[in-house]
Amino acid sequence: MQINSGILAVLFLAVILLAVNSPAETTIPHEMSAQTKQCIECHSSSSHALYQEWGTSKHFRANVGCYECHQAQKGEKDAFEHQDSYISIIVSPQDCARCHAREVKEFDDSHHSKAGLILGSLDNFLADIVEGDWNFYGGSALTVSGCAQCHGTIVDVNPDGSLMPTGWPNTGMGRLNPDGSIGSCTACHQRHAFSAEQARRPENCGKCHLGPDHPQKEIYEESKHGIAYEAHKDDLNLESSKWVLGEDYSAAPTCATCHMSAVRTSEGDLLPVTHDVGLRISWNNRPALSIRPEISDKKLGLEKMAAVPWDKRRAEMKKVCTVCHTPAYVDNFYEQYDGVIQLYNSKFAEPGDKFMKLLYQNKLITADQFDEQVEWTWWEIWHHEGRVARHGASMMAPDYTHWHGLYEVGKHWYTKFIPELQEIAETNLQSTDAGKVEGARALDNEIKALLAKPEHSWYIGKLPEEEKAKRKKAQEEFIGRYKK
Repeated sequence: MQINSGILAVLFLAVILLAVNSPAETTIPHEMSAQTKQCIECHSSSSHALYQEWGTSKHFRANVGCYECHQAQKGEKDAFEHQDSYISIIVSPQDCARCHAREVKEFDDSHHSKAGLILGSLDNFLADIVEGDWNFYGGSALTVSGCAQCHGTIVDVNPDGSLMPTGWPNTGMGRLNPDGSIGSCTACHQRHAFSAEQARRPENCGKCHLGPDHPQKEIYEESKHGIAYEAHKDDLNLESSKWVLGEDYSAAPTCATCHMSAVRTSEGDLLPVTHDVGLRISWNNRPALSIRPEISDKKLGLEKMAAVPWDKRRAEMKKVCTVCHTPAYVDNFYEQYDGVIQLYNSKFAEPGDKFMKLLYQNKLITADQFDEQVEWTWWEIWHHEGRVARHGASMMAPDYTHWHGLYEVGKHWYTKFIPELQEIAETNLQSTDAGKVEGARALDNEIKALLAKPEHSWYIGKLPEEEKAKRKKAQEEFIGRYKK
């Protein structure tokens, strides 16, 4: 992509002011700047579609144009001279903060801002090594076109100011920008119209939040909330300048409604809009074992959010829920949700994590990742199926909670994971390495102890007699209902 083609285009300011009753941080210009007028002379024809999109935007109506967003200072890493002005291709959150300081600060404090830290993770190892090679500028083309397009990546700059294809184009949420800032406002607020209506739609989140390991988009579509959205999306007043739940609409929620947007609570108070998507989440279901969000925030260095306990965040989300539901309804939902998390954590995640640590600590498998079947099995149990079940419960999608979730967890736990662990233990019990024999014995004892627990005992034919009688009675009643 050549710098002097059309990539500078017209405008790029990344965040629409969705805040309610929030004072503007800058004065709206009385007229278009001379630099922007100069940009328009060329780009109204060379980048006509982008020029037209900008013409529909609030930025256009506020005299905020190309130069206001793309301006740069001589000496900046990605700055270059163009038509007697210094500009940069990327408009980063640091640039957006000139007008949208509060929104950028909230984003900086959020879990979203750390999305780029996937670099170096097991997910990244899969894309870089297992699925990839080193033939794209010394790295994996898959990582660039896959992982990085959602999570973000490092954007490197050529000596002439152009951007390396290893990191550009990229609108990943945690993009590492040349100016040192983190994030990409255009991950959600697409240039150059920056339509508030578009940013509020659930499809907007679906670029990243879908697929086998985090199918929130599909889960939402199955849920009553998603069904209501499809039926009533024309009644949601999505183009409203303030868009307050309980005031401007009530027919259905979108992702933005629950996680970010302003809400007129049942008590009449205003819950303000936020660009910190973790502020109303009470479980982090990303790890193998679900944990409270303040724990993961602390690990990521998000000190402000680490100081906000999960129950306070849940209370914020309940304010959203009770606009449409009674407190008793909401309380019971959270009981159900917590029940699924407790079931998954205690029955599968905690023992699974313990088994894998035993394997590595006792060198019963190699330290290399994904070179043995048991590692693939465990990965898919927690990273795919376990996440699906937990997210399904969090958003009230029964099919994802059960059939796509815990059914798959249970099937692979008992038909793959446990047999593979047993085989590893049996093989290493025959080893001439005393350390491996000791480790195999410890593993074997842990397996037997787990399977003896009531929730696993059916697998070894020792279902408690009381439960056997209960199941037999239920089965007879079921058969009786369908007798001709």
